[in-house]
Amino acid sequence: MKINLVLLFTSMVFISGSLYAQVPTSGLPTQNVDRVQTQINATTLIPVLDGVLDDEIWQRATRITDFHQTNPVDHGAPSQQTEVYVTYSETYFYVGARMYDSDPSQISARQLIQGQSIGFDDSIGVFLDSFNNSRTGFYFSTNPNGVRSEGVWEAANRFNSDWSGIWQVESRLDEQGWVAEFAIPFTTLNFDPSTDEWGFNLVRSKASTNEDIAWSSFNRSTNPSTAGRVIGIRDIRQGLGLDIVPSVTVANKENYITDTTDPRFDPTLDVFYKITPNLTGALTLNTDFSATEVDDVQVNLTRFSISFPEKRDFFLQDSEIFGFGTTTGFRFGGGPSDADPFYSRRIGLDPATGQPVDIDVGGKLAGRIGDYSLGVLAVQQGGRPGLDGQNVLIARATRNILNESRIGFIVTEGDPNSEVDNTVVGTDFSYRNTRFSDSHSLSAALAYQQTDTEGLDGDDKSYNASINLSTQNTGISYGASYLYVGEDYNPALGFARRNGIERGEITLNGRYFLRNNPLIRNLFTFARFSRTDTLDTKQLQSQAFSWRVLNIQSQNGDSLAFQYNHETEGLERDFRIRPGIIIPTGEYTFDSYEVMFNTTNQRRFSPDLSYQWGEFYDGNTEQYDLGVNWRPNEHVLLDLSYRVQNTELPAGDFTIRQISLDANYAFNVRWSWVNLIQYVNSNGNLGINSRLRWNPRAGEDFYLVVNYNFDSMEGAFVGLNPKDSEIVLKYTRNFRF
Repeated sequence: MKINLVLLFTSMVFISGSLYAQVPTSGLPTQNVDRVQTQINATTLIPVLDGVLDDEIWQRATRITDFHQTNPVDHGAPSQQTEVYVTYSETYFYVGARMYDSDPSQISARQLIQGQSIGFDDSIGVFLDSFNNSRTGFYFSTNPNGVRSEGVWEAANRFNSDWSGIWQVESRLDEQGWVAEFAIPFTTLNFDPSTDEWGFNLVRSKASTNEDIAWSSFNRSTNPSTAGRVIGIRDIRQGLGLDIVPSVTVANKENYITDTTDPRFDPTLDVFYKITPNLTGALTLNTDFSATEVDDVQVNLTRFSISFPEKRDFFLQDSEIFGFGTTTGFRFGGGPSDADPFYSRRIGLDPATGQPVDIDVGGKLAGRIGDYSLGVLAVQQGGRPGLDGQNVLIARATRNILNESRIGFIVTEGDPNSEVDNTVVGTDFSYRNTRFSDSHSLSAALAYQQTDTEGLDGDDKSYNASINLSTQNTGISYGASYLYVGEDYNPALGFARRNGIERGEITLNGRYFLRNNPLIRNLFTFARFSRTDTLDTKQLQSQAFSWRVLNIQSQNGDSLAFQYNHETEGLERDFRIRPGIIIPTGEYTFDSYEVMFNTTNQRRFSPDLSYQWGEFYDGNTEQYDLGVNWRPNEHVLLDLSYRVQNTELPAGDFTIRQISLDANYAFNVRWSWVNLIQYVNSNGNLGINSRLRWNPRAGEDFYLVVNYNFDSMEGAFVGLNPKDSEIVLKYTRNFRF
């Protein structure tokens, strides 16, 4: 295999950690020096989690009250008092929080479904950087109903909200406000037992005033690099560190077109073992993802690939370790970048149909050893018609350097969707300094990859660089990036949006906060210019200039915005945008405009409206978007999204209609019924996904899932002809030792 000398040199530097140890540190950034901190002590007491802070453990715990606003006024005085009590035992990290409110009737507590968003409710969150590395960490939050919401920071600028762990929390409303009690098992966390200092933060949101407060922040940010720390964590343990998670799935699938039935009974076993407190091995047998949330339907009117976020728990576990080439942009969730060596949705899904493919066996080793993070994933994928089962391997390693930066290396081997040999080797460097100066944060990234694919001998490399500088006092940030993707760059286990291109991009953002304005909180503007050229012909492929002329945000969270877009597309060949509609080869320049009005979901009824109009290639287009979110109480949610795009081109006209409806009912915090209906007229498919869930405790779930797909070419709910259906019963339970 061809391995670039840059890769070889970087990997040698990475492995030889002693080189960095010899570098004098007196000139390195001192971001950690002025972090707020507090001492906490161990306890042998066990609290009763009932939302009442009357247990003796809280009287002996460390008390934290020095909170400040991050929004609307950076480091302003909070409108309400908050008291938090922190302690730990051998096996649990405990947090008790009292959120005072002078008008408890204004407290928002409308989410009752576990795992759903609590962003529109009052909330309290706990951040734990168990390696004290200012780069990654765990986040646990809840609302006044005791709904668990969690995620992991994969990097200081990338948060994955799809991760889930086992922990307990109980909340209660009272005449003084509300209370939350957290019990976070150390078995849920990876940690470094050699340090008694952890990164730590507390974040509270008050919905009625659209106010955010924190214990530690910088430039309004609350991420791993801006957290404080707790000192004194010693002699903690994880028991045997063994999790055994059996699952049983009984399902029946019917195909109404072929009149066939496919019943199945699938026992599944997942085993997790913490080899050390910060290194976990995982084994999955006959993996089943039938209870995973379905994807949101996307309509692609471009010539390039689109991606979907990862939602399967096995791949989300330790996902922060496998992330590659972290750029300066904030990527929420598990979606890939434009050129990524590892995109987990390549595994266990048929790219042609989107249907699950059996995973016979999967193994994972992930964790941290000192300043190193290591991850190895091996999967034996089952066969399907026309393709035997394939084996794939991903190995990832990173090393922390400086205060907030890291250098890394990745290798992938195999192709889950063909029998062609494929290998990818890559290296990346991420620099971040949130205290670059008293008022500036600086971040930058470099990444290089090279693929080796049987039968492809051309330009198979990809590399990118980016830099971003943001200021605190003026609210202005500047960014620039460059991406190169070779024509034969082919990451079989990764993602490439387009090949054979180079792209440059610059961005400028500015936000101005108004003081003491009764209506407007801030004004925001941004401008982005990007140009993509083909490598072989050196011709323009795409060019775009977007200018958010003005974005006005009100004090309660509503926003009104106007945006201008100027685009150029260079077609080297005819573009079939819709069946029977072809845009001829040539260069097209077109302008469009957009007006957006969004209302805050903190209201019981919150509509969103947008209208986009203008030129589109050699024609015209207009798009209407209507969103209606109705949440009359904590039990009911109706969320409707409706989009209509009318396009007129010389080659023909077409209309895209998309309808999405979430209809959820929460019986209580343990029982929920979640329904998603999606329709797109372009393929005439009406899909229904209905999931009844019983979640008596974290780590135990029962699902009844019903999926139906209809052919509805005559209209959204006209002339429905069933195509296929599936009924799934699944029970899973985590046994922790």
